[in-house]
Amino acid sequence: MTPEVNSEQAALWNGPGGHGWAAARDMVDVVLQPYEDLLVAAAKERPRSGVLDVGCGTGGVIRAIGAALGDVPCVGVDISGPQIAVAEETANVRFFQADAQVHPFEPEFDLIVSRFGVMFFDDPVAAFRNLRTAARPGGEMRLLVWRGKGENPFMTTAERAVETLIPDLPTFDPDGPGPHSLADPGRVRTVLDDSGWTGIDLRKVDLDCAMPEDALPKYLTMLGPVGRALQTMGEHERDEVLNTVLRAFDPFVSDGEVRFPTASWEVRALAPL
Repeated sequence: MTPEVNSEQAALWNGPGGHGWAAARDMVDVVLQPYEDLLVAAAKERPRSGVLDVGCGTGGVIRAIGAALGDVPCVGVDISGPQIAVAEETANVRFFQADAQVHPFEPEFDLIVSRFGVMFFDDPVAAFRNLRTAARPGGEMRLLVWRGKGENPFMTTAERAVETLIPDLPTFDPDGPGPHSLADPGRVRTVLDDSGWTGIDLRKVDLDCAMPEDALPKYLTMLGPVGRALQTMGEHERDEVLNTVLRAFDPFVSDGEVRFPTASWEVRALAPL
């Protein structure tokens, strides 16, 4: 593993956070399938000679891209050792653990993608400047990042439901690394412009995501701040909190399915020629 500078994020994603996402990989891929489909379609828009997935998690997106492109070399990178450990390599897809903000990349990719994996850098300008070194001249970057909390109510339902039960629940600094750190389109443009990318364009993406209703307890107990808190509780307290949270998700449940709207940006940028 190369050196890392995002120490707090490294601790989170190599600790309970990373282990939770690794254990829930199949469910996460089902929930975020519509976003995977977007990036696979983007990869197929023109011939590719190398694809890099940043913040690849357990590798579902880059494996799908690799399958769609055939023998094109595809690489996934993530700071999370637990997630990389369960990523499954194929003939043309490989993975490695590294902090993408500082890893010494070679300029071998004409497409860089990410499904919600680039919002956690300590210094976004430095990170995207470094990612530019991974791109061939004229190479393309296609990123998916969340828009604001108000447009993604499903993402904050659990936290709001337990405000009085877990008053000291950790929260993300709105000005620091976190799922909504690139929600402001003006900030995204500034970060990418300052890091040397060109042709910057943002498009709104509004998609419904879904999971089976019986998968919801697993989702809530394995992912996010509430999930990490539940893992440290005694059985009685845990049951009380989980039941409270499950009731809060009733508006999203119908006919055995949990379905919810999501709002993101599709970010496009080009490396200079």
